[in-house]
Amino acid sequence: MTDAVQRLRSALADRYRIERELGQGGMATVYLAHDLKHGRKVAIKVLRPELAAVIGAERFLREIQTIATLQHPHILGLIDSGELSGTAYYVMPFVEGESLRDRLNREKQLPIGEAVRLATEVAAALDYAHRHGVIHRDIKPENVMLHDGSALVADFGIALAVSSAGGASRMTETGMSLGTPHYMSPEQAMGERVLTARSDVYALGAMTYEMLVGEPPFTGPTAQAIVARVVTEEPRPLLPQRRSIPAEVEDAVLTALQKLPADRFGSAAEFAAALGGKLEGRTVARTRAARPAWRLPALLGAALALAAILAVWGWARPSRAGPAPSAWRTEIVLPDSAQPSGAIDLSPDGTALVYAVGGAHPALWLRRAGTLAPVPLAGTADGFNPAFSPDGRRIAFNGPEGIRVVPREGGAPERVSGRTTLLTGIAWSDQDHLVIADQHGLARIPLGGGAAEPLTTVDTAAGDLYHGDAAAIPGGAILFAIAPKDLGDLTAYRIAILDTATRRTAVLMPGVRARYVPGHLLVVRADGTLLAVPFDPAHRRLTGSPVPVATGVTLSFGGAASLAVAPAGQVVYGTGSTGAPVRDFVRVRRDGKAAPADAGWSGEFYAVAISPDGRRVAAGAMTTTTEEIQVRDLASGALSRFSVPGTQNRNPVFSSDGAWVYFTAISGAEQSVYQKAPGSAAAPRLLFHTANAVPGDLALSADGHTLFYQQWTTAASDILARDLDHPAAPGRPIVATPAREEAPSPSPDGRWLAFQSDESGSPEVYVVPLDSARSDRWQISTAGGRLPRWSSDGRELFYLGSDSMMTVAVPAGPQFVAGSRHGLFSTKPFAVTDPAGYAVLPRNEGFLMQAEHPGVRPGRRFVLIERWDSGLAGGRP
Repeated sequence: MTDAVQRLRSALADRYRIERELGQGGMATVYLAHDLKHGRKVAIKVLRPELAAVIGAERFLREIQTIATLQHPHILGLIDSGELSGTAYYVMPFVEGESLRDRLNREKQLPIGEAVRLATEVAAALDYAHRHGVIHRDIKPENVMLHDGSALVADFGIALAVSSAGGASRMTETGMSLGTPHYMSPEQAMGERVLTARSDVYALGAMTYEMLVGEPPFTGPTAQAIVARVVTEEPRPLLPQRRSIPAEVEDAVLTALQKLPADRFGSAAEFAAALGGKLEGRTVARTRAARPAWRLPALLGAALALAAILAVWGWARPSRAGPAPSAWRTEIVLPDSAQPSGAIDLSPDGTALVYAVGGAHPALWLRRAGTLAPVPLAGTADGFNPAFSPDGRRIAFNGPEGIRVVPREGGAPERVSGRTTLLTGIAWSDQDHLVIADQHGLARIPLGGGAAEPLTTVDTAAGDLYHGDAAAIPGGAILFAIAPKDLGDLTAYRIAILDTATRRTAVLMPGVRARYVPGHLLVVRADGTLLAVPFDPAHRRLTGSPVPVATGVTLSFGGAASLAVAPAGQVVYGTGSTGAPVRDFVRVRRDGKAAPADAGWSGEFYAVAISPDGRRVAAGAMTTTTEEIQVRDLASGALSRFSVPGTQNRNPVFSSDGAWVYFTAISGAEQSVYQKAPGSAAAPRLLFHTANAVPGDLALSADGHTLFYQQWTTAASDILARDLDHPAAPGRPIVATPAREEAPSPSPDGRWLAFQSDESGSPEVYVVPLDSARSDRWQISTAGGRLPRWSSDGRELFYLGSDSMMTVAVPAGPQFVAGSRHGLFSTKPFAVTDPAGYAVLPRNEGFLMQAEHPGVRPGRRFVLIERWDSGLAGGRP
């Protein structure tokens, strides 16, 4: 054992057990170690002493803290860092697998689909980091790890930290350099100090080139020779080297390898879209013969000269009559503490914006014209999908108690229906009726109470999933969107119109959302472009060609478009990321003190389950293209992701031995429960369908033989049980009343079932015996209660109160006895609005809960267009 390893082992003995050296790189020596606190393998990278000497260990550690804020499924995050004997070390998860370099050394070329997928995953990691201000600077196969077939980008920002800490200019003193010549962009190779995201795009293009043809675009006997070729030569076309490469893939790679940064893709996301042939409105490089490099400066100089001449002419020439000025676009600034997490809506007069806020204090917020700050609306806790009434005085919304209506200026909300329409939003057909969506189609419900009136029927045989995003137009018609079974295929969504008098519907055009303004429809296209289309409401038909009004409208999975339109002419739209809160999982003690459960795992989570041994966590997670199940091994950091294509995958729960995860898969034609072994390459296995009903809130008996679940239909929400030894047999009702029952939780001894019901008018927690011969029933909460969970020994029952984690003692014995209730801690710092928003840790060690990630804010901006039509003269905005 070397002295260096012995010193490292001694210095870190209280936190890590050093096992062996893994290898040495250009900037660090890497050791395999065991994290004593969390029981997992980690990789400890110790900065080379000569490098630490020229940049300073303390300064390097200050700069490297930026990397700790990067939380992405394809980024290998930073766990820990510190100073050691005059140098610095940093700790990252140890990845069981190989690097992309290892695989390329073995296979030389990858299958085309595999190469494109890995490049797309790396691009997603880069795009995320770039949006958070971090450039990698050293993308290469050695820094891409392959875990369970997926790419993990390592050493993110290490090169940036070295550069920022002052080491870049003195690297030659140590015989080291930042970056690798084969993948360096020309500007990096020439020593530019300020690098942009386009430099990383070049490196990713070079790495993709190698995955496809077996070698980087430029090679040479020395680093200087390679750099000379990077700066002066054009890469060889790919197709002559491998004719099976699709043309769009070659075009994308050659565009990423352009010499001038401005000629490359503006973002890694654009490169990924081009690889898949899905980038519209941008010219990419075509295969071409190499041209002499000396022409580049000359052409650039000529272009600059021409641009200068044209600019002077444009300022000096006499003005001519032209089209009407474009509409003003003004950014609406909303505070970080009240960022929208769902639908938005404008009042009919355009003077108020209402939207839902998630996180620790979920509610509806109202921003009025002439004020700088939004304010929460009283009585709208946990509200979402808001919609202004036609007169603008009331707001309808969804909530835990169903659909409610609240006065715009404040007051007690009025309950309209116990139903909650989760598919899409609510619309007003007139002052006295609302239009909602369910799995059967659109329905109209009266505000004064009464049965829902069906309006449309989803044609599942034609491949449709649901009708939604409804909006009334003059003359008794309703616009709506038809969603396909594949919710991620936004190009398959269509805009349709319903005549409420005749019940006839007609498809108008492709699109994901439409709103009526006098004489036009404003339609959001699949690429996020907002179009103005001439429209005749009397004859229910389009009368002209579409004209763009705005681009970059935020779209999320399921076709939800961030758009609100006022008949008076104002438009508000979101642009950028979906704005959904990024969350971390935290371990919460009984006194409310929280600590990170896994610092390397964040996402848009909405459900959580934990394995019986506490080692793995299953979560429902939202991405831009799907709702999937993610399973994380808290010891090793291994992440398994799976889904049933074309469905929303939710409600994960572990089997009693932890070997399986059960979950629901929901679409128009698929309303089922599946099981999957995490980490297995096998596809999820179908257990059973629930015809004409949606399953949810899965819970498993302690012996693993019975699955409890909520079954929701348009008429009822009941709790059923299914024998897993015979899953094809129909489920048997456990609790079935006219009230809405959900969130079943069986006790560990198999005697009792806790659940929540709104039979009293608001959600409360109840317990019933699982012995069908008994008819007892106990109400546990009295001031509101949700999401009951048992302790692992069955001696306590936990549930969520209005803003506290509550506990009730349950003594052992053949009879159920509920002790006194008391609160453990405030739940306000945590996100607990989801159907499976928390889990009880094994051995009564506390709770696994969700908290919004402190270092990541949604990247969405909101833009106000004062007059949507103030630019349509001559047919263009």
